Amino acid sequence: MTSLRADDRLFEVGITESPEREALQPAGRDKTFRPYDQHQTFLLPPSLDDWLPIRHTARFISETVESALDLSLVYDSYANATGAPPFDPAMMTKLLLYGYSIGVTSSREMERRCSTDVAFRWLGANAAPDYRSISRFRRRHLGALEDLFTQVLVLCQRAGLVGLGRVALDGTKVRAAASRHKAMSYDRMGRRVEELRAEVQAMLAAAEATDLEEDEEFGEDRRGDELPPELATKEGRLRALLAAKEAIEAEAREKVAREATKKAIAKGASPEAAKRAGEEAQNTAAVNPRAQRNFTDPDARIMKTADGSFHYCYSAQAVVDEHAQVILSTTIVQDATDVHQLTPMIQATTEQLKRAGVTESPRVLLADAGYCSTDNIDATADGPSDVLIATGRQQHGERVTDSPRGRIPNNATSRERMARRLRTKSGRADYARRKAIVEPVFGQMKTRQHAGQFRLRGLEGTQGEWTLHALCHNLRKLANANSLEVLATS
Repeated sequence: MTSLRADDRLFEVGITESPEREALQPAGRDKTFRPYDQHQTFLLPPSLDDWLPIRHTARFISETVESALDLSLVYDSYANATGAPPFDPAMMTKLLLYGYSIGVTSSREMERRCSTDVAFRWLGANAAPDYRSISRFRRRHLGALEDLFTQVLVLCQRAGLVGLGRVALDGTKVRAAASRHKAMSYDRMGRRVEELRAEVQAMLAAAEATDLEEDEEFGEDRRGDELPPELATKEGRLRALLAAKEAIEAEAREKVAREATKKAIAKGASPEAAKRAGEEAQNTAAVNPRAQRNFTDPDARIMKTADGSFHYCYSAQAVVDEHAQVILSTTIVQDATDVHQLTPMIQATTEQLKRAGVTESPRVLLADAGYCSTDNIDATADGPSDVLIATGRQQHGERVTDSPRGRIPNNATSRERMARRLRTKSGRADYARRKAIVEPVFGQMKTRQHAGQFRLRGLEGTQGEWTLHALCHNLRKLANANSLEVLATS
């Protein structure tokens, strides 16, 4: 009999000694190995700081939050808070930034990592906030993320990571936290609403008849006003269907009014007359029977993704600087196409750089054919940056020659002039860099940070989460540049 020690308890186990058993022992048992004891106790209290490598990403993020970022907006939100003391906002911010930087976006996974991962335990100082606290903190402080993004952009600019030579604009589809099976078309909504109304009326009639019978049998004092579960469920579905139906109709009216107003302005109408034209056009709005609304995330839209399939998504827009692939500005939109995002993104980039204390503008901005339209080319012709937009396939009647030499025809259209510029030596050199500037950024974010799927729902939630992804992308660029001296002087 041999005694084996485990968890300070002795278990008696029988081991039969035999020549056959000795023959089964590995020959390497006679070799002396390094000591190995899973139950070894520490002679001195352990320190997590000794377990984390000096140049670990978690240390850089912690140092950035402590010495370079202003969390006033986060702390101010607790001025009138009541109840039990919350977790320190600095700690929660570190956990979120580090988690999203390495692709851990689930609040439940963050809670587990705070117990099993050295870096998370070090950032949390051995505290393990539950997933509800992490999720609520993320949702509560979405508004502060835009300010933190600007602060990180300032750090990147100080570190020399922003060149403002060539910048590229592009969009990518990010899947929403919604299923295609939780949606319904407008045409089917109309039929289903009538079906549910009939079912609810029949159930109410049956319930009333039952009440009358029970009143006769048990008396009128007996309570019977609770709704049956199935009736409450059907009424809830009916309310959801009516709300979705109204949202689709409102969107159709807004679209018709916007187009009518735009046409009126193009014809020279005054702003007041154009507005009246838009209001009058709303009465003639026709809803597309195939228009859909998702009940899980009503703000998401069906979009075609890179693999050719269709999913409920949002379109993420970003302007990226060439020097170190730092994101200058970003936003989330519901449009599947990019053509309406060029001017808003240029304005957003200008405002973001101004908030970061940068007064100069990029030398050239590059955009693919998805942003090409006559209005966009004309609107950016006199801007501070040279905007190059791919014109795509040559349209019928366009006069574009392979050689950009010679005099430009006086009657050349905006598209023809842009196509001619792209064929010049400098135009070719600039536009050839577009893919290498912006597309690797989306690839890095979706692969390293798992940014291809949103956790939050709604336009506001996805906007905040995408800003968090962009912020963490810039933080990783800053960390890779070994810019600790920038933090010391911040």
